[in-house]
Order: sequence, then C-alpha cells, then structure tokens
Amino acid sequence: VAERALVRKGYKVVVANDGEDALEKLEAMDQPPDLLITDVVMPVMDGPALVEKARGLHPDLRIIFMSGYAEEQLRSSLDMEHAGFLAKPFSVGEIAARVSQALSD
Repeated sequence: VAERALVRKGYKVVVANDGEDALEKLEAMDQPPDLLITDVVMPVMDGPALVEKARGLHPDLRIIFMSGYAEEQLRSSLDMEHAGFLAKPFSVGEIAARVSQALSD
C-alpha cells in the first residue's frame, strides 16, 4: 500500500522484504537514497538495527519509522534522532505528507 501510494505521488521506491534485504540493497546502491522508511518490527533484522547499520553507511540518511505501537512508547526505546514516525494504520495522504515533510527537513 505504501509503495503504491508513493509511486503514484511520483517517488521512486525500492522495496525490501525485511531489514537484511534492505541493508543489502542499500549497500548495492551507487547513490544513497533520500529516505528510508522502515517498520519497527520485522523478521530477520528489525527497524532499529537496520537504521543503525544504514546510518553506518549513510550517516545523514533521513528515516521514517512506522509502527502500530504508540509513538510515545517507541521514543523511549528507539534512537529517534533525525527520524520521523508514522503510526499504522495510515492513509495515503498521511504517508505522502510525512515523506514530503521528511524530505524538506
């Protein structure tokens, strides 16, 4: 759903199956992406671990965490510095607005 919404808004989207797959794709890219959107809870490698490794490759990488958990709960357990948050479920308009905001910060 997120992929389709963002592609319709004109963004180029690379999709990964899990955190490990995402990291492999990040390592293979010639240019760093403008933004990484990751779920907090994923199989193989969770979002926080992915972000830590991704920022090792690209320290200024913009991040949006998405989760069904409350943001307040996550802020205490995640390094949310320079990272946005998108609560699930979200609408097409909400994800588009959050991406636009993250890219303009």
